[in-house]
Amino acid sequence: MRRRNFLKTMTGLSAICMLSGFPLEIAAREKLKDSQWRGFNLLNYFTAGYPKPFDEEEFKWMRDWGFNFVRLPLSYWNWSKPGEYYQMDEKVLADIDNAVRWGQQYGIHVCINLHRAPGYCVNKPEEPENLFRDQSALDGCAYQWSVFARRYKGISSKHLSFNLLNEVADIPDAEYERVVRRLVSEIRNISPKRVIMIDGLQWGGRPLLTIGDLPRIIQCGRGYQPMLISHYEASWVFGDRPMQIPREQLAWPLDADGQHYDEAWLGDMLRKAWTPLEKQGGHVFIGEFGCHNRTPHQVALKWLEDNLDIFKQNNWGWALWNLSGSFGIMDSGRSDVDYEDFHGHKLDRKMLDLILRKK
Repeated sequence: MRRRNFLKTMTGLSAICMLSGFPLEIAAREKLKDSQWRGFNLLNYFTAGYPKPFDEEEFKWMRDWGFNFVRLPLSYWNWSKPGEYYQMDEKVLADIDNAVRWGQQYGIHVCINLHRAPGYCVNKPEEPENLFRDQSALDGCAYQWSVFARRYKGISSKHLSFNLLNEVADIPDAEYERVVRRLVSEIRNISPKRVIMIDGLQWGGRPLLTIGDLPRIIQCGRGYQPMLISHYEASWVFGDRPMQIPREQLAWPLDADGQHYDEAWLGDMLRKAWTPLEKQGGHVFIGEFGCHNRTPHQVALKWLEDNLDIFKQNNWGWALWNLSGSFGIMDSGRSDVDYEDFHGHKLDRKMLDLILRKK
């Protein structure tokens, strides 16, 4: 779960056909703009070992609040053993079916993401094979995406998209392009009009500019800069290393290491990264952004507000990391929030009101 930079608009989509257990959709051409998508990441199958079934109530709450998007970052270790790519546990896949169905029921677009894919994950432990070097890992990853493509062939792109990988590292563009084209081809051979999201290189920091010929592609960035604000005291990023400044000195805008960080800095950085893609006619979406619970709440809210303003100015849709958890609006474990009781959850009403006001 590393974090970085960003995303935008998309237009014509559609998909056809049917699949058992899902309604048949006669898919005339649909028009959908990803710039209208606002929502959350749901971490139910984000890591293996701690799966949590999806909750229909969460889809209802998001709909009632006015959101229309969820990203499902999934670890394939929840349905396959490492390296055993062709054996997939139907019981886990059936719960993903539930999320897709509830998305349709409550008007929430569902984006399926392989956060841990065969051969690649930004998080430790490393995969036994390398997706970008080992043909068996690439074949296994392509197979798993073909299973999802076939399973949801009858679900319109109005309701469902695929996000191939999560936060690809700083690798050569050609290596990433080869993998992207193989996975897109695998999906499109089954579901020709499926909308597909591609995370940017450098952990979502910059677009892949060599795939402009591929239709119905959205490239995804991140909203985590500067990391000192978004990931303050995040053990998985900084480990036991001391933070750069004491917590009481943390602020937004921020002066640190001779650099002044503010909304103008954020906007310039993001536009510089993603304008080249938009000039090609590409589409940008912010697949993740948010602020860990160790950052003081008032600082986090100011920083989030500036990010949301920038996204709106650039017509970029977004998904907060996360709905429930240390970055989220519920059960975030902050020590400086007066939580509201919400159906047994601790709701950060101030954060929710902010993102509603800015969406």
